[in-house]
Amino acid sequence: MSTFVEFDGRTYQLELSQASSIAIPLTFDKNQPNHFGANRAEKEILQGSDFVGDTRQGGSCNVSSIKMVPHCNGTHTETVHHITDEPVLIGDSLSSSLTSCYLLSVTPQRASETDEHYHPNLEDSDLLITRQALEQELSSQDLDLMGAIAVRTLPNTEGKCRREYGESQQPPFFSTEAIEWLSHSNIHHLLVDFPSIDKMFDQGQLHNHHTFWNVPQGTHQLTDTTLLHRTITEMIFVDDDITDGLYWLNLQLPHFQLDAAPSRPVLYPLTDITDDSDD
Repeated sequence: MSTFVEFDGRTYQLELSQASSIAIPLTFDKNQPNHFGANRAEKEILQGSDFVGDTRQGGSCNVSSIKMVPHCNGTHTETVHHITDEPVLIGDSLSSSLTSCYLLSVTPQRASETDEHYHPNLEDSDLLITRQALEQELSSQDLDLMGAIAVRTLPNTEGKCRREYGESQQPPFFSTEAIEWLSHSNIHHLLVDFPSIDKMFDQGQLHNHHTFWNVPQGTHQLTDTTLLHRTITEMIFVDDDITDGLYWLNLQLPHFQLDAAPSRPVLYPLTDITDDSDD
């Protein structure tokens, strides 16, 4: 079966057989990524009465319970309810899970090496993803055509799949100028390979989250201009063999009635089959 999409006046074939998950596999019994010192994701064999949910122990089938913190234990997607009192539930958040997505790679800069800013505070050693770096990879005009943006930071190592982020291992984050540039675009979904678009220790202000969703700073209330349709996906991992460029994104979510849930974003390559002879 062949599937085609039209995008920016051109026709592309979706390469459905070449799907690439950019979610970090969450292993409950091995190393796993962690943010902010949260408890590790755990699984436990279900037992009760004469039932044991483990075929290795004589059970008829395998059944486990799990305990996890979606925001801290791996790839996850969140809605504006992450910062608001009013519920905007992740399981109800997608009118469509399929959209165009541009993957770009950027090298974070030390705060001491850029004139861009962040609120409330910056230290010289902070690593910033700047507007300047984003604009070197994607123009404002092309950004406005996208349904989603996926950001891969360089250097890109598999250590991201098991890194324990904390005071001694702080991740990069967006500058104010960068998140304002993204927030003024038409994108619905922002995907990043670090744990938060805000600084890890930011006095709890989440300034970039508020900007991206257009929620007034210092409040937890929705307004008529809040961008309810937007999601943020954090802690993805994009293998080096997936090149920068245009893809089709399938953002897969469970129907959780929460502000966030584990997620599995999948990228499909696009082959341009436009017949330029008709131009």
